[in-house]
Amino acid sequence: MATRERAVDRGDRRGRRLVAELGEELRLARIGAGLSQAAVGRSAEVSYSHVSRIERGRVRGVEILDMARLLSVVGLELSARAYPVGSPLRDEAHLALLERFRSRLAPTWQWRSEVPIPTPGDLRAWDAVVRGSGVIVGIEAETRLRDVQAEIRRVQLKQRDSGVDHVVLLLAATKSNRPAVRQFQTQLRAALPISQQRLMACFRDAIDPGGSGLVLL
Repeated sequence: MATRERAVDRGDRRGRRLVAELGEELRLARIGAGLSQAAVGRSAEVSYSHVSRIERGRVRGVEILDMARLLSVVGLELSARAYPVGSPLRDEAHLALLERFRSRLAPTWQWRSEVPIPTPGDLRAWDAVVRGSGVIVGIEAETRLRDVQAEIRRVQLKQRDSGVDHVVLLLAATKSNRPAVRQFQTQLRAALPISQQRLMACFRDAIDPGGSGLVLL
């Protein structure tokens, strides 16, 4: 049976590939500029042998500052961004939040944790998916609500790409989350219109809630 790749292994593999690709770009740009490895190393204040190893992808832990300086010497500029892909590592508080919600469901609901988006190459996953009463509901749990609009957009895209009928944005009822929900209640209600009272009653009675909603637990 195939197993899912660990996030840390995926990150390690991608990091090594990026180092190799940047090393090759450095090599080609250096040759194109007519520069020796020694000249590039002197300008960047590293040894020529270090430049050689980087170009061949042999420096596993190359520092980002070294790479940026070397690329700058040969006329290139290093740019880096981070993008959300898979589910992050979850802590005990996050798991406890999901369990609080699960304990309030009627036993006829089917519960699955960490359900991937069914698109090849898509690393996103729902924290949980519940099935019952002819509907599929994606559960997205957060212990700390940081960017409301980004969170709304994220769950909407996951709903679109996974084909679930409804979404529950499950938030921990903390001192920081409650004011955020009050502050952005208009945006949240527009995107997640079913009230918590109705949602929880429907999940308790095993009926279709009829839409998406926000739950604070």
